[in-house]
Amino acid sequence: MRLLEMGAKACAVLAGVLLTVITLMTCVSVIGRNTTGWTIVGDFELSGSAAGAAIALFLPWCQWRRGNIIVDFFTTRASAATQARLDRIGALVLAAAMVLLTWRTTIGGLNAWKSQAGSMMLGFPEWVVYGFMVPPLALTALIALVQAVRGFGDEDAGASA
Repeated sequence: MRLLEMGAKACAVLAGVLLTVITLMTCVSVIGRNTTGWTIVGDFELSGSAAGAAIALFLPWCQWRRGNIIVDFFTTRASAATQARLDRIGALVLAAAMVLLTWRTTIGGLNAWKSQAGSMMLGFPEWVVYGFMVPPLALTALIALVQAVRGFGDEDAGASA
């Protein structure tokens, strides 16, 4: 479990660094555009690609911390055991969805590699973004699967971290 937590934290840190770099690049581009007329060509392409990768990179930490939205309107009067069972089923469904996303993102990345697809202005290779997305999606699936099997005890949910 410790290894999963460390992987989730590493993904979140990488996502934060990625978003910080993109934010700084966007600020430089906007300030340059409005003061000297100079801009970073393709900044919007890089921002979009980085945002997609960052979202995927934040998913493992979100699942580890049980930060996903839980609609408990219908289960508020259910027993704690029933709620725990439903939470575990939800984690299993999420694991299945993440496995599907991992598989399809891998296929998309391989297709982008084969076709050498790139962004319109910069020609930035699309497979790079897919490459940043596949490992955290797989890690999210693994974390959700472990939570579905083992449950969400304080030591398992990372609440003490």
